[in-house]
Amino acid sequence: MPKEIEYKFTVASVEWEKDSSVKYYKQGYLSIEKGRTVRIRLEGDKAKLTIKGEKVGPEGAEFEYDIPLEDAQNILEKLCLKPLIEKSRYFVNYAGKLWEVDEFCGENSGLLLAEIELDNQTDIFEKPPWLGKDVTNDPKYKNANLVNYPFNRWSKEEKQNHYLNK
Repeated sequence: MPKEIEYKFTVASVEWEKDSSVKYYKQGYLSIEKGRTVRIRLEGDKAKLTIKGEKVGPEGAEFEYDIPLEDAQNILEKLCLKPLIEKSRYFVNYAGKLWEVDEFCGENSGLLLAEIELDNQTDIFEKPPWLGKDVTNDPKYKNANLVNYPFNRWSKEEKQNHYLNK
């Protein structure tokens, strides 16, 4: 079964910007239920349908399929829950691993997160100095949850805790 092993962190500084390429993403959710999500994503000029199962720690089932771009645009506009998740994704190589840094816009503007995907949970990786706290198991940082509770609606205390990066 296809799976995803992903760790997610807040970002403590902008040092990562030095050597990165970027791609714009727009995604929407058709289903957000405990234990599974169904997502449509535009990645530049490509589109994907992704079905994810419940994660245990950093690992969960993930099935991803290419779909026609025009279909994805229509589904995002007419069928997906709002707000859509929009972000610029920066690809950063650090210590032999690829990191993805997401700078959110729209209703999640101001949120900056870094992710690393691994082949195995036992893989070792060096954390870049610009990482903040590990939020892998914090549900409010899941993209699907940012639809119902976007960053611009977080309380002042929640935002302060986010920016503390502890």
